[in-house]
Amino acid sequence: MKNFALIGAAGYIAPRHMKAIKETGNHLAIGYDINDSVGIIDSISPQSEFFTEFERFQEHVWKLKRKIDTALDYVAVCSPNYLHHAHIAAGLRMGCDVICEKPLVPTPELIDELALIETETGQRIYNILQLRHHPAILELKQKVEIEQRADKHEVELTYITSRGKWYGKSWKGDPLKSFGVATNIGVHFFDMLHFIFGQLQKNVLHYASDTKAAGYLEYAKARVPWFLSIDANDLPESIKGKQSTYRSITMNDNEIEFSGGFTDLHTVSYQEILAGRGYGIEEARHCVETVSTIRSAQPQKPGAGEGHPFLTRLM
Repeated sequence: MKNFALIGAAGYIAPRHMKAIKETGNHLAIGYDINDSVGIIDSISPQSEFFTEFERFQEHVWKLKRKIDTALDYVAVCSPNYLHHAHIAAGLRMGCDVICEKPLVPTPELIDELALIETETGQRIYNILQLRHHPAILELKQKVEIEQRADKHEVELTYITSRGKWYGKSWKGDPLKSFGVATNIGVHFFDMLHFIFGQLQKNVLHYASDTKAAGYLEYAKARVPWFLSIDANDLPESIKGKQSTYRSITMNDNEIEFSGGFTDLHTVSYQEILAGRGYGIEEARHCVETVSTIRSAQPQKPGAGEGHPFLTRLM
């Protein structure tokens, strides 16, 4: 049994990490968050210590290190995006391996910095890239690898996840903290595209605002117009008022269905990490490079066949 700490215990994604820790037969020893809305812990690990001040959390970690059976093995990081680097570095320097949500960090330069801290501490960082464990994605990857094709696959990515006014008031609505829509809600899709279709060859931004973004990615084996949004007005008319999220990925005009199975993928990710097969910082580098380029790009007019269909509503 391994001992875990969880940084960002009051966050949206934290319960999936708590559940994964429990379902892999491990112990959540301590949680930390500046917010105290962490009642979910009662149903998963009610004996866990909890702190709202990082200094007290860190001091307790040092006390746990005095005994072999209580010393921490892992720190899970679920804090806001802009704090990932600092919290990962702190976890490594506490003598723990670190499991972090995506985006790992905003830039490739910070990945280089984390690699240096890994070397200094002898600890490892693992990124949650859960779509790489989805059975439908693994099946599609195998199909693409086996298939002999003269031209590239025509892929289209559309993801609209409606968010209310609260979003703009939270850290997620601040591009200095979330790094913008394309990074915050798109990074795991960009990782998935790279995982399936290979090396990125072209990355062009067509549109960007506080609530949506669109562009074009070309991989070794696919051409991908993409559209991401948190604006409910972008939902297709057929589902408005019926559902708040629309997720569609097509390949050669055929829908890729992978809606089911999302809730268990964090547990699978933990199982793989604990078995020594987790995804480290170099596996995360590609999607970090992708979103970093998108954030710094100036929107351009789409080339022939490169514009997403939804883009016509915005241009």
